[in-house]
Amino acid sequence: MKDNPKFIISGGGTGGHIYPAIAIANELKTRYPKAEILFVGAKDKMEMQKVPQAGYPIKGLWIAGIQRKLTLQNAMFPIKLISSLVKSFGIIKQFKPDVVIGTGGFASGAVLKVASMIGIPTVIQEQNSYPGITNKLLAKKANKICVAYENLERFFPKENMILTGNPVRQDLISVEEKRGEALAYFNLDASKKTMLILGGSLGAKRINKLISKELDWLLTQNVQIIWQCGKLYFEEFKHFSDRENVQVLAFIDRMDLVYAAADIVISRSGASSVSELCLVGKPVVFIPSPNVSEDHQTKNALAIVEKHGAILLKESELESEFSLVFESLLKDQGKQDDLSKNITALALPNATKQIVDEIVKLIK
Repeated sequence: MKDNPKFIISGGGTGGHIYPAIAIANELKTRYPKAEILFVGAKDKMEMQKVPQAGYPIKGLWIAGIQRKLTLQNAMFPIKLISSLVKSFGIIKQFKPDVVIGTGGFASGAVLKVASMIGIPTVIQEQNSYPGITNKLLAKKANKICVAYENLERFFPKENMILTGNPVRQDLISVEEKRGEALAYFNLDASKKTMLILGGSLGAKRINKLISKELDWLLTQNVQIIWQCGKLYFEEFKHFSDRENVQVLAFIDRMDLVYAAADIVISRSGASSVSELCLVGKPVVFIPSPNVSEDHQTKNALAIVEKHGAILLKESELESEFSLVFESLLKDQGKQDDLSKNITALALPNATKQIVDEIVKLIK
């Protein structure tokens, strides 16, 4: 087997697609130090900054998804799609990859489609419990589909599908060992419960509104709060950091330490967040975004809730249920322990290595 294989990895639009892609690239580079890895993303999306920061080159396609309403962007979609297919063809012919890997996002659809058309092995890494239409279509020609949830045979060819889990940051393994460091890093009081609020890399407007409204009440519960509001909302909510026991952050660089510090987590249920929370094993209340395709965040959360590993609150229930649910959880240590145990049992910590195992099998 060659010691300098070439890989194209495509995924982006959100951190949920980008960080798994980078995790796969890092594992490939560990196994093949001489490997050449090229990322392909969508122009003007966050991968164009995050991937170079991780040390990999990236090329951008002129592509975006279809909106749910009539817009000029939708009218441009056919032109953008053709442009992306043509550019993908040029990138692949020039780079000559051994395997092309897609982790989701607008760009990966074009790249994997072209790769499969010209006979280059492809791997899909599907993060969600309910796949989007692009991956359903691409799966028909994919050599391997690595999935994070059980019972996806109704969407993908069973013979090409393998349950691996989602790639997660390896520094999240055994975060409890870092608790002392974490409390010092965030300047937290060890005698108080720490509540961690996660809205994803861009932020979650509805969760931010909820926390701002409930903040006074939350602080009466003797908790300290780390509130990741997202870069889109930081200017609006940063003034709450003036309050004692409240830290408002646009983005968290040390996720290992913030998870180590947390006692209870409130989070969206994007695929990467769910996988990370399974690994760190904290009691979690999921508030899924209802504004994503196929309502996949709700389906991701339900896959955990059905196994008694988390609590689910829909956005429509927040006004009437949030304070009751949170206070009940906070005062019930047995419930917290049960949730931690059950969600930890669903973790798949070796996902990245298993996915790369499947990629390696396809190198000619």
